[in-house]
Amino acid sequence: MRIDLSPTSWGRVLVVTIAGTAFFIGAAFFVDSFNFPSLSPEALLWAQLTDLFLPLILGGSFLFFLMWKMRQLAIAQKELSIVAATDSLTTVFNRGAFSMLVEAYLEQARGHTVADAGALLIVDADHFKSINDRLGHDCGDQALRLIAATIKGQVHGADIVGRIGGEEFAVFLPGADAARSFLVAETIRRCIREAEFAPDGRPWPLSVSIGGIAFSGPTTYHDMFQVADRHLYKAKSNGRDQVSLESSVPRSALAGGTMH
Repeated sequence: MRIDLSPTSWGRVLVVTIAGTAFFIGAAFFVDSFNFPSLSPEALLWAQLTDLFLPLILGGSFLFFLMWKMRQLAIAQKELSIVAATDSLTTVFNRGAFSMLVEAYLEQARGHTVADAGALLIVDADHFKSINDRLGHDCGDQALRLIAATIKGQVHGADIVGRIGGEEFAVFLPGADAARSFLVAETIRRCIREAEFAPDGRPWPLSVSIGGIAFSGPTTYHDMFQVADRHLYKAKSNGRDQVSLESSVPRSALAGGTMH
């Protein structure tokens, strides 16, 4: 069984405490061993017990306390990093964290350590301003949380979901081909359309328009975003509540096709 030695684990606390205490005990015996030949049996026993229990009690306690505090600091740091990367309203990644994670994947793809393919989807709530204007901003927040939860419910594994604008979300599907990308986008659109949104008992229809790009080969987040955003505009111009997806490498977008 593999022991978890991450900074937030109890395994790290115990391993370091045990190993450090053993080192202290060994060092005490080594230093004191030069005096052992000149000691009486009673004095030798007392010296050995002292070399064993003094480092065990003092050194072990000190190491355990030190590692426990370090674990607490590591947990606090991890929680802070999660908070810094998360959109407080919808609990998905914020814009900065989302783009950073996508760029990190694309960098790995350029190094051939992960699949050099995937898709970027931009999901924008249709007529969202009318929700805020007619129902209030609290209801608008409820709608955003519902949309975010619906999107998260349709992705899995290494897929990444982020909120990149007021009512705009993005989904990155690493390794996905055009067929899966369109299926995910269409499923998100349909599930949001079918979602029950009735603040204060007043039913209100929700819908989203989705633009996307399925890529294969080296690209950048900026290039993908431009193409996906163009297709989002196309989906909205064609009547909203639909998906417009391009299957191509963003740098040669003009040569690609469009899926509806």
